[in-house]
Amino acid sequence: MASLKVPSNVPLPEDDAEQLHKAFSGWGTNEKLIISILAHRNAAQRSMIRSVYAATYNEDLLKALDKELSSDFERAVMLWTLDPAERDAYLAKESTKMFTKNNWVLVEIACTRSAVELFKVKQAYQARYKKSLEEDVAQHTSGDLRKLLLPLVSTFRYEGDDVNMMLARSEAKLLHEKISEKAFNDDDFIRILTTRSKAQLGATLNHYNNEHGNSINKNLKEGSDDDYMKLLRAAITCLTYPEKHFEKVLRLSINKMGTDEWGLTRVVTTRTEVDMERIKEEYQRRNSVPLDRAVAKDTSGDYEDMLVALLGHGDI
Repeated sequence: MASLKVPSNVPLPEDDAEQLHKAFSGWGTNEKLIISILAHRNAAQRSMIRSVYAATYNEDLLKALDKELSSDFERAVMLWTLDPAERDAYLAKESTKMFTKNNWVLVEIACTRSAVELFKVKQAYQARYKKSLEEDVAQHTSGDLRKLLLPLVSTFRYEGDDVNMMLARSEAKLLHEKISEKAFNDDDFIRILTTRSKAQLGATLNHYNNEHGNSINKNLKEGSDDDYMKLLRAAITCLTYPEKHFEKVLRLSINKMGTDEWGLTRVVTTRTEVDMERIKEEYQRRNSVPLDRAVAKDTSGDYEDMLVALLGHGDI
């Protein structure tokens, strides 16, 4: 469930655009006004505001925000204002650059988005960067990492709930054999993870657990702990229990020495309209503290206000 709080009577996009323009005018920027509008509009409403703003003031709203805002608050507002597919395309591009390389982001995008959503991300990526996401992933990875990541971003999984239980049993057996052999990069192992529907994969992993007494990730932890193995386990978690993955990213972002604002901002802006309520429940269960309180304790100012608003708190 989404944590986004939208007012029952949403102003016209023309009115929102006018208010945002006023927020940029005069001495100083009215950050509170920006938050009160953008943090309480869904993707379709934000898209309409951007269109109206561009038509009325002959300027892209994102460029206006870029000029007026700064630091972590700017990044949060900019990421949130983007269309979800545009946002994911931008995050994917950032994750393949040398100085911001982050294969975890590629795994998140490939494994927690639906097949159609991932397809739209790849369309947005091509439109913006004039090359394919697959091309960049292949260029900036190698070895086992490329062997896992490239099919993950290339796939178009079946989205239905149909499950073949005979196939689930046979593939659970195959996965267990490969793990026992420590053949973690086996072609069939990767094929199953990167092509099966999430429902089919869930059935396979449930059978694995029931048959062998451990979850597959627990058995995988007994192997090496290199980057490939970490990404392999992350992919499985993202495909089967995404709120657990995002809770971990948030926990590590907040609890480490110095906040990882990039990780925190990424999770909040990408999951607010999707499953943030489940992530909040998972965070509360794991840490015995509400997520919004943890975020408020570790951030400050307009950045804090923006994130807390997206988490479903504060005034509408």
